Amino acid sequence: MSAKLVIFTLAPARSGTVYLRALFERNVRDCVTRHEPFFDWGNPTLFGPAIYDAYAGRLERVRQRLEKKRRYVERLPGLLYLESSHAFLKSAYVAALDIFPELRLIHLVREPMAVARSAAWREDWRRRLHAPFHYYRGDDGRRHFAWALTGNEPIFRQFDHTHLTLFQWYVLEWLELENRAMKFLRQNQLHDRCFTLHSPAELNAPGRLRAMFEFFGLQLLHPEVRLGGRKNRSLGYSRERAKLEEEEYDWLLERLPDEYLEIFTEPPYTSYPWAAQLTRRSADC
Repeated sequence: MSAKLVIFTLAPARSGTVYLRALFERNVRDCVTRHEPFFDWGNPTLFGPAIYDAYAGRLERVRQRLEKKRRYVERLPGLLYLESSHAFLKSAYVAALDIFPELRLIHLVREPMAVARSAAWREDWRRRLHAPFHYYRGDDGRRHFAWALTGNEPIFRQFDHTHLTLFQWYVLEWLELENRAMKFLRQNQLHDRCFTLHSPAELNAPGRLRAMFEFFGLQLLHPEVRLGGRKNRSLGYSRERAKLEEEEYDWLLERLPDEYLEIFTEPPYTSYPWAAQLTRRSADC
């Protein structure tokens, strides 16, 4: 087994993965990074059908993709491979430890309304443009967005799809992924291999970033941590829409089963002000 360090991210879309990649490229020695491999020859994507395979329990197909990725990673130069993609919790997590038993993790946590607002805006924009190659057909006969969960997962079945806005759909995806992150870390006892960053504030905090680099034992290119890099922004929100989203968010929280909110009474979420709204209902009971 190679001594190359492999790091994946526990993150939803729109949580700072593009910027995280830039931080590693600017600061870490002997580092090769990828964000969302699509046309990276030999490095399979973990989006699209891979997400459906994970949902359907076809673990061998996920393992085959990860084994191909492992061979690709081994051929790369450098001592570190970072894949700053939000695909890990959507597909790879079901078999990742089989192929990368020594993997390390970065948990990017961003406030759910900001994640859902940005993700919904991005998908709506692609729908309006009829962008090609952004959708695939699942075994259920439905058309699925390649970067998202299938919508067949239990958390979505709590609600009638026809009554959910795209914003609400992405709130549910965020909740599902955060629950997956905590379960993955707990069941595999991986907390000592995972560093958590609150996005976007801690992605711009040199002291916190230095602590992360030291946590993974990485050598830096410069005496100081250098910030900067592309921020994959979404623009064009309206105040009117933001007000509606607050109402849609409250409506969801009132109807969610408690099991999806229990993690927010524990670290790391208890240190984030926005998490209070997610735990208020249980506190009132």
